[in-house]
Amino acid sequence: MKFTAFAPAGAVLALALASPAIAQDDAGDVWTGPYIGGTLGYNWQPNNTANDVEQVYFDTNGDGQFGDIVRTGTGGNAFAPGFCDGKRISATECSSMDREGKAAWSVMAGYDRQFGNIVLGGVIEGGQSYGSNYVTGFSTTPASYTLVRRLDWEAAARLRAGYSFNRTLVYATGGLAYGKFKNSFLTTNTANSFSEDNRTEDDWGYTVGGGIEHKVSDNFSIGVLYRYTRFNPNDYRVTATQGSAPATNPFVNPATTSGQTVIGRSNEQYTTQSVRATASFRF
Repeated sequence: MKFTAFAPAGAVLALALASPAIAQDDAGDVWTGPYIGGTLGYNWQPNNTANDVEQVYFDTNGDGQFGDIVRTGTGGNAFAPGFCDGKRISATECSSMDREGKAAWSVMAGYDRQFGNIVLGGVIEGGQSYGSNYVTGFSTTPASYTLVRRLDWEAAARLRAGYSFNRTLVYATGGLAYGKFKNSFLTTNTANSFSEDNRTEDDWGYTVGGGIEHKVSDNFSIGVLYRYTRFNPNDYRVTATQGSAPATNPFVNPATTSGQTVIGRSNEQYTTQSVRATASFRF
């Protein structure tokens, strides 16, 4: 991850700390009320064990259970060359940039209520969190098969609780998240035919995080927000049928398959982290 990804957040934080308003010793309730605003920052997928071991997996007998081995005509493993967690860049290897970071933005509306130094509130937001991940399998044909999953739109309904240092608020947040995903399939196999199901997926998950916010005036606040979000989209399927391939093709061989092979992903998790600058107009 590049340091420059945090530049917008760092600039906002520096501005907040340098603002003369932070030195003011305002007493009383400064956070109660509704607000609207937006966020802009950087969104990325963490490297973790669940992602690193992901592979393409198969249902060859049509029982709806994945984990079958695609067999060659001689009984060998048709995917003996293996799998990689990334996008194909050659006949035998993948790019390591399968979970690259991208820009993210959202608009939001919320309400806070202050009780002494304690501030409780809720916020709803929605926007785009660009980013894709890939998983690839290599067959002995040779050929490659890549499943692509992209988070397109994202929304959340979050509660937040914080502690007010007069015009500066430090808070934790968490709640329900919604994501709209777009899936696609890439292959160098031109013999079989492939059909896709659930190219667009809607999925519910959760989000947690925290931040700091500072009121630079009675009606305007800026801050920095960190969020961790997890979804579990796993409805996308690719079905391989005969096409122009011979009847003994590993995907359709009647001796080892039900006449077709369904392809999916072994890992349903899609997790993201983000750091964003926030700005809000408070009524």
